[in-house]
Amino acid sequence: MTFFLHETQYRNIASIADRQITICGAGALGANLAETLARTGFTQLRIIDRDRIEAHNLSTQPWTQQDVGAPKTRVLANALYRAVGARVEPKHNELTPDNAKALLKGSVVVIDAFDNLPSRGAVADAATRLGVPCLHIALGPNGDYGCGLWDDRYVVPTNEQQSTTNQPDECDYPLTRPLALLVVAAGAEVLVRYLLGGHRADFEFTLRDLRLVINQET
Repeated sequence: MTFFLHETQYRNIASIADRQITICGAGALGANLAETLARTGFTQLRIIDRDRIEAHNLSTQPWTQQDVGAPKTRVLANALYRAVGARVEPKHNELTPDNAKALLKGSVVVIDAFDNLPSRGAVADAATRLGVPCLHIALGPNGDYGCGLWDDRYVVPTNEQQSTTNQPDECDYPLTRPLALLVVAAGAEVLVRYLLGGHRADFEFTLRDLRLVINQET
């Protein structure tokens, strides 16, 4: 991987570039985060998602029209290897409580970018059992809020809490893309901080007032 000069002057990630990072979910957050991390210089990525690319994904996710119908994880792996030589391990699987631990095994850090409650719960539980740090990133149902929470502050919503919105994290309309990319950028930044120094920072984006809140690092 070739690093840009200004990046190596600012912060050299050579010592962490080959760490195994697992991203759960290849939607507006997960797919764009995988691309960002690969282009930043990370070379060992694992992507878990059961979905195939649909036409309505094109407005927020890094696919082309020719990709429609193909498994998201495999398209992403091929594209990022061609682009920057990143080694992406595609897992075209549905992550469940039964297989989550096996799918996450070997990870240095896990990013939960799923858009549904059962999968988020399975990731959180498996990461805890494996003792692997997990960063949960999400978009609000109204498309104006995004956040990232590390596992020690993240609480999986109950069914009752989920039903108050009656919809998962919103990700498939064009105006979501700017917010999704903000969340992805923040997620990549706090991930790099964690891998370089062990510091965990949560973050929030509120488009309503264009306010960024970064909580105290631990």
